[in-house]
Amino acid sequence: MYIYGKNVAREKLHNNSKINKIYLSDKFNDREILDLIRKNNIKVSFVKNYELDKKVEGLHQGIVMEIDDVKTYSYDEIIPNIKKENPVIVMLDHLEDPHNFGAIIRTSEALGVDAIIIPTDRSVKVNSTVVKTSVGAIEYIPIIRVVNLNDTIRKLKDDGYWIIATDMDGEDYSKIDYNMPVCIVIGNEGKGISRMVSENSDIIASIPMKGKINSLNASVSCAIVLSHIMKDR
Repeated sequence: MYIYGKNVAREKLHNNSKINKIYLSDKFNDREILDLIRKNNIKVSFVKNYELDKKVEGLHQGIVMEIDDVKTYSYDEIIPNIKKENPVIVMLDHLEDPHNFGAIIRTSEALGVDAIIIPTDRSVKVNSTVVKTSVGAIEYIPIIRVVNLNDTIRKLKDDGYWIIATDMDGEDYSKIDYNMPVCIVIGNEGKGISRMVSENSDIIASIPMKGKINSLNASVSCAIVLSHIMKDR
């Protein structure tokens, strides 16, 4: 896959991550990145900007990197091996926007989330836009792909987690006790939490609204709830 942008490039280069090839604009002049490329001895091709435009859709800032696909994990590879007293997991209920996904990854990593769970079907994929929007955070938080969210919820409950879904019609999120292993479920941008996921959740949490707009962007809702959890603890 292709990833792009200076911040992502710095993160990958500083961490000695595997980079198969780098494409640079023939006008690229970021000295720090050029030095890191030389230090890591990575193959580089200098090309015209329009050639980079063909490779990726977003703002590449003159640098595109070819890497292996981002590794994702199974439930059993990650969840049983989390040894914290009260882990926090984020589950995305068929989120579709890669920018939302990338922002949630960035927030989750910053606030100490232990893993993010996504379904394999009808859901955003881990693509170059997600990697760029996460600004390197995807390197530090495991992404778990599962076939069925409701089966996964049952497994989480068996492993001692409380399932807290975010939706408009629920109890005030700030009144909930989060001092336990929790999985926070964030719904689809348009449809919200699916019916079965809602019914299988232990608690429905809602963010009170005082303005004329009665809903928030998925990544913003996630950030508000996660920030409160960390403060509450």
